[in-house]
Amino acid sequence: MNYIHHMNGVLTEVYNDKKLMPSHISLYMALFFYWNLHRFPKEFYANRLELMKMSKVGSKSSYHRLLRQLGEWGYLTYRPSKSPKVLSMVSLSHMGTDTSMLTEQTRTIFGTYSPIGVPDTLYNKQYKQNKRSLRAKPKGQLEVLDFFKEKNYVLDEAFKFYNHYKAIGWKIGGKIPIQDWKAAADNWMIKAKELSGTNALGQSGNFKKMSQGDHLITKKEKDYGQPL
Repeated sequence: MNYIHHMNGVLTEVYNDKKLMPSHISLYMALFFYWNLHRFPKEFYANRLELMKMSKVGSKSSYHRLLRQLGEWGYLTYRPSKSPKVLSMVSLSHMGTDTSMLTEQTRTIFGTYSPIGVPDTLYNKQYKQNKRSLRAKPKGQLEVLDFFKEKNYVLDEAFKFYNHYKAIGWKIGGKIPIQDWKAAADNWMIKAKELSGTNALGQSGNFKKMSQGDHLITKKEKDYGQPL
């Protein structure tokens, strides 16, 4: 029994089956969980109280109705007990065993496939690449320099940016962790331009130097001898 193939097969059937309601799916997933716990036997004991709790089915009548309907629609076989001394048994249908058929069915739903056999709509390579590029901090100073060169930023600012945020653990204000260091670098340069009063962005291949002064330090003179 292949756990993943079976679950993919069931979810494909769920996608196409308009008769199913959320309560049917919830109860089936609860049954599948217990089937897995029992190591996928041909039949297993259906503990009504546990299944109702896990599937969030509120009444006994709803539970039996859902089981009966799932049986009629081919998702399982339910063998209810007519005696309190005999356990009710459930057998789940083996779906997803034919991988070629499953692949064809999912292709009709999701379209083309990636080389690893997962729908492009669910596993987009470009999305993964973009997600990998969103890092909290750069690998090192060289990566920061390369980024600043690529964006035609002043290279002196690259050293200031790297040293500043490295010193405070790549956190904004020393408190909030940075989610994307490249976005933080862009904001750094925007702020640098505002505070310098000069064009902090260099022309391609010709980087302009900013006027003297670090925008992290206030330009206002303050008499620290005065009481607060």
